Amino acid sequence: MAIKYINNKGEVYEGEYDINVARHTAAHILAGALKRIYGDSIKLAIGPTIENGFYYDIDLEYKIVEEDLEKIESEMRKIIKENLKFESFILSKDEAINFMKEKNENYKLELIQDLPDDAQISFFKQGEFTDLCVGPHLLYTKGVKAFKLFNVTGAYWRGNENNKMLQRIYGTAFESKEALEKHLFMLEEATKRDHRKLGRELDLFMISDEGPGFPFFLPKGMVLRNILEDFWRKQHVEAGYEEIKTPIILNEELWHRSGHWDHYKENMYFTKIDEGDYAIKPMNCPGGMIAYKRKMHSYKDFPERVAELGLVHRHELSGALHGLMRVRCFTQDDAHIFMTNDQIKSEIINVINLIDKFYKIFDFDYHIELSTRPENSMGKAEDWEIATDALRDALVSIGKDYIVNEGDGAFYGPKLDFILKDSIGRKWQCGTIQLDFQMPEKFDLTYIGSDGQKHRPVMIHRVILGSIERFIGVITEHYAGAFPTWISPVQVRILPISENEVEYANNIKNTLVNSGFRASVDNENNKIGYKIREAQLQKVPYMIVLGKNEVDSGTVTIRDRKGEDTKNIKIEEFIEIMNKQIESELKK
Repeated sequence: MAIKYINNKGEVYEGEYDINVARHTAAHILAGALKRIYGDSIKLAIGPTIENGFYYDIDLEYKIVEEDLEKIESEMRKIIKENLKFESFILSKDEAINFMKEKNENYKLELIQDLPDDAQISFFKQGEFTDLCVGPHLLYTKGVKAFKLFNVTGAYWRGNENNKMLQRIYGTAFESKEALEKHLFMLEEATKRDHRKLGRELDLFMISDEGPGFPFFLPKGMVLRNILEDFWRKQHVEAGYEEIKTPIILNEELWHRSGHWDHYKENMYFTKIDEGDYAIKPMNCPGGMIAYKRKMHSYKDFPERVAELGLVHRHELSGALHGLMRVRCFTQDDAHIFMTNDQIKSEIINVINLIDKFYKIFDFDYHIELSTRPENSMGKAEDWEIATDALRDALVSIGKDYIVNEGDGAFYGPKLDFILKDSIGRKWQCGTIQLDFQMPEKFDLTYIGSDGQKHRPVMIHRVILGSIERFIGVITEHYAGAFPTWISPVQVRILPISENEVEYANNIKNTLVNSGFRASVDNENNKIGYKIREAQLQKVPYMIVLGKNEVDSGTVTIRDRKGEDTKNIKIEEFIEIMNKQIESELKK
């Protein structure tokens, strides 16, 4: 659908509907509505677009609450109905300063004063409202087809906690009411699936006020975590990896040598030991380099694949912390592969195939992004070019589509990022493959080649899950807590109808446990309907209901979490059903 736009030069043009421009236009409509409602008592800060929406920061003595959003939306609808035309004009810096002084908009004034003296500063006007903006915008306010305001939060001006706390109003806009309703449904689903909420309800993990950003894993959460790590280890042994573990604390000099000090020290924690300066590791790579240097290597050892479930610590601002998704300590499923130049392509393909295998098991679709050399990179341009071409060639050779992110690589090498799409369409960055010529140089890594001379190995850094903690958060939301049978903390809940069936229930449990399943008995003095509801709320895959008939016949009645029953079967038949279910889940 073609629609008209206007840029900051006043030029009108047509194009396909651009949802980001529509959302930025909606942010201006929001600001105009706020000015109509609150007049000169409100001061406007900034109103950018963000992923899936927009926000506007305001300074207002009156505290806006959720109930006010409906009134603000109503005023926005009036502005849209008026079909106001956007107009743009440009002022010099001095003219723009005087213009904002007249309007008494001190936040806009500060933004303008930070611009170069020769800047040409653009403004957009809709009806009686004018705002500082580089554009572009939809030509008319009616171009905003469907919008919704969500909530109000606090936000420091310019993200600096030393500045004043402003009010931030979040909203979104879509090209149709149907698209908006679909998005709102997804948000409702996301709220139901929030891993922080499910973590509490399922008693998996928690964050305590005594350790913000440092998660606690509870007994059932540890079962889930251990199964995930055991699966990870099994897959890596089969793929030819050896496992190591490196120290959490290492001398500060190491981080200068690796380059992390120059690029990462603001995110690191430090300590003193025996009057020496030490750092708590934010990454596993330098420890892996030290482990490699313990002995001489031959080209015959390559490719050498070394994996580590390494606990790292990174200082995150308190406002950025979010359950298991953003924490201050987490376990990376790292691996470092050392190889010769002619092994690069095959090893990258091997890693891609291993990542693909993992994501299929967890029912994830994904796409791949190739990130190239950033501005703050280290190393020679020719090495970067070779590494980037190698990643690209590997993708092309196995027919994998990819998106290019210019300048978004790691400081030591280009990378492939694997972006997962979960069951409700949200995207998560988890796996990554980084090709590195720099770290082997920094640590003077060598191997003896077929010519008997020393050579420099090439190195791959890679993670598949990314962070064990974050991945558990992601799959908790992906499955809404109803984990596949193979990884469910409790696979079977046995529900005796009365005390008369408790002994039989314990015998059934022992049979299941001895067959390698995770089972528990609900022997509380509650009615069977209550026990079933409790097991369903705990997302247990299977329930075994036991009454007098089952005891007398030596059978069990099976009920799955969807509510389907299988009556009067032998426990051996149920074990066979379970084994086939788990086998099918792990053979995707």
